[in-house]
Amino acid sequence: MNTTTANIAFQGSLLSEIDRVALTESRSRSELLREAARLYIDRKRRRGKLFAYGKNLAASRPLTENDIAMEIQSHRQNRSEKR
Repeated sequence: MNTTTANIAFQGSLLSEIDRVALTESRSRSELLREAARLYIDRKRRRGKLFAYGKNLAASRPLTENDIAMEIQSHRQNRSEKR
């Protein structure tokens, strides 16, 4: 595996929290930060795909403001009935 070192500045309290979590998980700070970066990138990629899907779906089914208001009202009513 080809690796490159990157210098990153952290606020002291955040670095302490990173070190605490790394210690409780028996791994290095670098391992923890690599996983955090991978998870962040994966989440952004999945969210981007979800928003693109929603945009395409919305384009294929044009909605009016009234349609959206009715959906919101229906959702709120369903949610309150479940309580």
